[in-house]
Amino acid sequence: MSNINLGNSTLNSTQDVNSIMKKYDRESNQRVWTGKPAIVIKTITVLFSLWCIYVTLFATFLEEIRLTSFMAMIILMGFLIYPAKKGEVRENYMPWYDILMMAVGTAAFLYFTFNANGIIQQGTRFAPFQIVIGVLGVLALVEVTRRCVGIPILCVALFFILYALFFGLTNPSFWGRITYFVRNLFYTKEGIFSTPVNVCSKYIVIFIIFGAFLERTGISNFFIQLANSVAGKYAGGPAKVAVISSALCGMVSGSSVGNTVTTGSVTIPMMKETGYKAEFSGAVEAAASTGGQIMPPIMGAAAFLMADFIGVPYSSILGRAILPALMYFAGIFITVHLEAKRLGLSGIPKEKLPKFSQLIKKIYLLLPLVMLVVWVSGNFMTMQRAASFAIIISIFVSLFDKDNRINGKKFFAALEAGGKSTITVAAACGVAGIISGSITMTGLANELINGIITVANNHLFIALFLTMLCCIVLGMGVPTTANYCIMAATCAPILIRMGVPALAAHFFVFYFGIVADITPPVALAAYAGSAIAKSNPMKTAFNASRLAIAVFIVPYVFCYSPALLIIDTTAVEVIRIAVTALVGIFGVAAGLEGYLKGKINPVIRIALVVSGVLLIVPSILTDIIGAVAIALSIMCQIFLSRKLS
Repeated sequence: MSNINLGNSTLNSTQDVNSIMKKYDRESNQRVWTGKPAIVIKTITVLFSLWCIYVTLFATFLEEIRLTSFMAMIILMGFLIYPAKKGEVRENYMPWYDILMMAVGTAAFLYFTFNANGIIQQGTRFAPFQIVIGVLGVLALVEVTRRCVGIPILCVALFFILYALFFGLTNPSFWGRITYFVRNLFYTKEGIFSTPVNVCSKYIVIFIIFGAFLERTGISNFFIQLANSVAGKYAGGPAKVAVISSALCGMVSGSSVGNTVTTGSVTIPMMKETGYKAEFSGAVEAAASTGGQIMPPIMGAAAFLMADFIGVPYSSILGRAILPALMYFAGIFITVHLEAKRLGLSGIPKEKLPKFSQLIKKIYLLLPLVMLVVWVSGNFMTMQRAASFAIIISIFVSLFDKDNRINGKKFFAALEAGGKSTITVAAACGVAGIISGSITMTGLANELINGIITVANNHLFIALFLTMLCCIVLGMGVPTTANYCIMAATCAPILIRMGVPALAAHFFVFYFGIVADITPPVALAAYAGSAIAKSNPMKTAFNASRLAIAVFIVPYVFCYSPALLIIDTTAVEVIRIAVTALVGIFGVAAGLEGYLKGKINPVIRIALVVSGVLLIVPSILTDIIGAVAIALSIMCQIFLSRKLS
C-alpha cells in the first residue's frame, strides 16, 4: 500500500492500518508465526477451507459429523492463531496451557465426530465421562470466543447459563441439571450445533472464502476507482467516493471495522484534504462501511442466517433489502453533499480522476458477483454451490489482470484468509447457540416475550423501542452475526407475537444489531474511523449516528408498514414508496444538516425532519401531508436564503 499524504505529514498506511485494526478489531490480534511453524499453521487453515468446500459440495455423511468436525477445526485454529491476551508479540511462542486447552477442546468435539452414530442411538442415557467431555468442549469454545470475539457476548451467555442451572431447570439434583443441560447443549442440535453453526458451516464459510478470493482480484480498488470516476468531480467529491466505494466494498467484506480501516485509509485523508472536518470525515467512512452489511447482494453473513431462521429463499431476503439499503445510503450521500455546499468545497480535479473508459475495461471483475446473484435468485443452484462456482469464476477473471492474477501463492493465501476469517464468525455462532439453547430448554423465551409484552402494554412502539435498545446494547463489541442470532431467538418472536410480519421483525433486529458499530459509547467502526482521521472519537461517533439517521427510522416504518420491504404490495406502489421515501430522506437529511441554499432556521429544520418522516411512512395520507409540508418548507427556505443573500 502506498504512502498517503496528509497535509504536511506523511503516513505509512500499511503500518497505520495494522495498528488501528489491532486496536479496534479483536480478530486482528493474532500470534506471530514465522518459518516452519507459519507454514504448518497456513497448511491447517488452507486444508480447513478445502475441507469446508468439499463437505459443502459432496459430503453425504451425517449432519452431526459435519457440524462437530467443523467446530473441532475452529477450536484447533482458534488456539493456534489467537493468544490469551492482546499484545503478544513473541515469535513462534505458544504456552503449554494453550496447547493443553487446544488439545482437550479439539478432542472433545472429535469424540462426538467419531462416535456420532452411537451417541445419537443412546438417547438420553449419558455416562459421566461423556458429560465431562461436553463440559470441556463448551469451555474450549467459550475461551476461543473470548480471544477472538470478546467479553460482551460471553457475559450474556453466562447470564443464561446460570439462570438455566439455578432457576430454569426443574431437576432437584444439581448433577442432574448439569447432565441435562450439557446433553442438550453439546450432544443435540438444540445448543452449539443449532441453526447458527449449521448455517455457518453450510453457507457462511463458503461465502467468506469467496470474499477472500474476490478481494484478491482487485475488486476493492476497482470499486474505489469507479466511485472516483462517477462522483469524484462533484462538490465534496471524496466524501461521495467514500459513500459509494464503502457501500460496494462493505457488502463483500462483512466487517464494519475492517471496511472502515481498509477503504478509510484512502478516502479519509482525501476528505480532509478537500476541506471536510476530521470528525465528519471519519464519520462518513464509518457510517458507509457499517451500512455495507445491509447492501445487497452479499449483505454480510447474517443474511444467510435470516433466510434459514425465517425459512425463505435467500433471494427473497435480497429483494426485500434493496429499498431500505438505498434509503440508508441516499441519506448519507445527501448529507455529505449539503455539508460540501455549506463549506463551499470543490471536487477532485478532473485530471486526477480515473477515466471511465479505462475502468469499463475491468467490468469483468463484477462477473463473479453477477453470476452469484443470477444463480441464487433464479434458483438454478443452492447458495453454497453458487458461491463455490463463483470462486472459480473469480480465479478465471483474475487471469485478465497481470497485477491481480490469482497464481498459486494467492490461491493458497485466499484459502488461508478465508479459513482464518471463519473462526470469529463460527465461535460467535457457537456461543449464540448456547444462548438460544439455554433460553429454549428453560422456557425463558416465553417468559421474556410475555414480560416485554406486559411492559409494552400491547403498544407496538414501546416493544420496538425496547427491542432496539436490546439490539444496540448487545451489539456493542459483538459481531453482527452473533448479535442477530441472539436477537432472532429472543426479541424477534416478541415483535411477531405483536403482529409484525416475521420478515420485518427479523430485519428490525438485524438493522439495529448492525447500527451498534456506530452508536456511542462503544462505536468500534466510528472509533476506527476517528483513529485514521485523528479526530475526537466520541464526536466522530455522534456524527456517524447522525449520518446514519435513516437506519434509526426505517426499521420502525417497515414494522408498521411492511410495504417498505416490498411485502404484500404492487409494483406501482413500490415505485411510489421509493420516490416518496427518498424525498423524505432528503427532508430529514437537510433538517439535521441545517443547510439548504443557506443556513436553515430552527422552525424550518423541525418542519423538514417531521415532513420527511411522514414521507418515509408508506401511506398515501402521510405522503400527501408530508409532500405539502416539505414543499412549503423548501420554498420558505429558498425565499429566506435569497432575502438574506
